[in-house]
Amino acid sequence: MKCFVYILKCTDDSFYTGITNDPKKRFEQHISGKGGRYTRSHKPVKIVYLEKLPNRSKAMKREARIKRMRKQDKSSLINGRTGL
Repeated sequence: MKCFVYILKCTDDSFYTGITNDPKKRFEQHISGKGGRYTRSHKPVKIVYLEKLPNRSKAMKREARIKRMRKQDKSSLINGRTGL
């Protein structure tokens, strides 16, 4: 089953990274306050990055790698300047 890694941009200019098999539905959950705890207090504005992976295991590994990135590196990834 395919899975997606996504990055949300929040109102305070921070990023939230997660995984899902339905990006639109998951974003709606974040907006409604039923997503991650972080997005309840840092309201998401939009999905700024979406990467499709072949399965949940690979998505979880990619999510962990992205979460370890510095904000500057995440911005570069979002803008297509790197494939870290």
